[in-house]
Amino acid sequence: MRRLPLRPGGPLCARTCCWSPMSRARLVVARRDISSSSSSFPTSSQFNRSDFTNQPFTGSYEPGLPTPGPLASAPILGAPQITPRMLKKYLDQFVVGQDRAKKVLSVAVFNHYQRVRELQRREHEAMKQQAQRARRASIESHPVEDEFPGQQRTVDMSEAPHPPQTTLDPPSALTETDTSPLQLEKSNVLLLGPSGVGKTLMAKTLAKVLSVPFSISDCTPFTQAGYIGEDADSCVQRLLAAANYDVQQAERGIIVLDEIDKITAAKISQTKDVGGRGVQQALLKIIEGTTVQVMARPNRRNNETGPDIDVSNSPLGRRPGAPGTMPGQQQGKEVFQVRTDNILFICSGAFVGLHKLVMDRISRGSIGFGQPVRAAAGPTARLETSQDGTIPIPIIPGSEEDILYKKHLPFYSSTTDGEPTYFNPLDLLTPSDLQEYGFIPELIGRIPVTAALSTLTQPLLLRVLTEPRNSLIAQYTTLFSLSGIELRFTTPALHKIAANAFSMGTGARALRTEIEALLGDAMFEAPGSSVKFLLVTEDVAERKEKPLYFARGQGSRFKAIISEEESEWERKNQCGKKDQEPSVDHSSDTGISSFQEYRSRAVGY
Repeated sequence: MRRLPLRPGGPLCARTCCWSPMSRARLVVARRDISSSSSSFPTSSQFNRSDFTNQPFTGSYEPGLPTPGPLASAPILGAPQITPRMLKKYLDQFVVGQDRAKKVLSVAVFNHYQRVRELQRREHEAMKQQAQRARRASIESHPVEDEFPGQQRTVDMSEAPHPPQTTLDPPSALTETDTSPLQLEKSNVLLLGPSGVGKTLMAKTLAKVLSVPFSISDCTPFTQAGYIGEDADSCVQRLLAAANYDVQQAERGIIVLDEIDKITAAKISQTKDVGGRGVQQALLKIIEGTTVQVMARPNRRNNETGPDIDVSNSPLGRRPGAPGTMPGQQQGKEVFQVRTDNILFICSGAFVGLHKLVMDRISRGSIGFGQPVRAAAGPTARLETSQDGTIPIPIIPGSEEDILYKKHLPFYSSTTDGEPTYFNPLDLLTPSDLQEYGFIPELIGRIPVTAALSTLTQPLLLRVLTEPRNSLIAQYTTLFSLSGIELRFTTPALHKIAANAFSMGTGARALRTEIEALLGDAMFEAPGSSVKFLLVTEDVAERKEKPLYFARGQGSRFKAIISEEESEWERKNQCGKKDQEPSVDHSSDTGISSFQEYRSRAVGY
């Protein structure tokens, strides 16, 4: 049979009709091969429930399920990012001394940080569980009734006529195991110490590390609600403003109540004590945990309207009756509900005269109508001179002071070869002393942690002057360098400045007072003049002469004077060390340092 050529554009019927029988046979064989190969893969209608253990395939995946395999028991929290040791090490860069107070405050702030992290983890876990329940509900729901608009859910007529009935749980439910999460309570802190020893500075420094909202409120103007002055809840309003009016962030911040010793109850009062006991009672619920209503006009930073635009004066501002306003409330103000359960309160104060109450309590005995009698060689016999403005008394290892500290202080260690420890009666403080000072017992119980700060001695003031990152020497050196002037202090001058500041009795704040008095004229005359070098020597620190000025070409003379005074200072120190070489002391075993003390102990008086 002869095949006729077909045109490329010819009809399909013409092309198929002209195929040979051999071509048709080949086509049939190819179709059989395709059908046989495709028959090995079952279609969707051929799947049986037995292939999946009688369970249909759902196609859902839950990412929050426990991890199977060997990693199932591995911890998911990891190593903590911040530890109390790290916090204290960071405090050492800014605050000199006060080791025990640093440890107590570092532990308290670290526990607060851990509580905040745990609360965030629980909230995140609750959100994950809620999303998981929503995914399961969407899988189990009917697609026609739930996903397409306009469709309504099928109503079961058997359940419609019967309203839901409320039933009381049987009494046996009270014996079931409580599955609620464990509540981590906060521990507020009380810092005691004289002015200028670093109470507020430590709290500010730790707040920077944690990046939490932080506010300081002075308790002096606080009065009871309804009287002239500030209400006690104004401290929460300041914290909310520091958190940029973010309620969630403010509820995890830190509030410092400074000068809390100024709200002590009056001993004798002819009128109502609205500034003492009334303020303490107002602070009870705030410190323990309650909901505080704060009404304020938020001026949020980096908002859409800009920081200088008052929304209340805008036509688009809040209208009376809008959400967030209350009847009788001024237009433009909002009401914020702030919970204080997770806010850490750090109270601080000088507590002048409290050390006398502690000394009366720890005195050895009493005679006649409970009048205290201080022992001659006891710890309280030497405290009167220490607390009245003279030299602090170091603690000798093995003495009565050392025994008292080891008994009452958790972070105390005996004196080592380093800096000696000085006796501070506020370290032995008890709640009864605070109650006698003028605080109500309810407020004392809500502040369980106390840390006493000691007076800064002359060596500590010298370290405050030079060691911290933002020390006064670094500040004034940078200030003069902005005018192109090099400022230098000699070592004898620094010691003299620390000695003068110690005699003032106002702590580290006296250092700035002393330096301002020395450099007052220089800060007026030197900028804009030909002075390029400024030197403060020992004679300048003793007010015998003015600071020394040097021009640009007098740099060699400037360095020569510094070298000469430093050499003289080293020579004096070497001579002083030779004169103070320790001699053999045979009375160390008995604790007797002089013959007079030995005779008084032998006689018994």
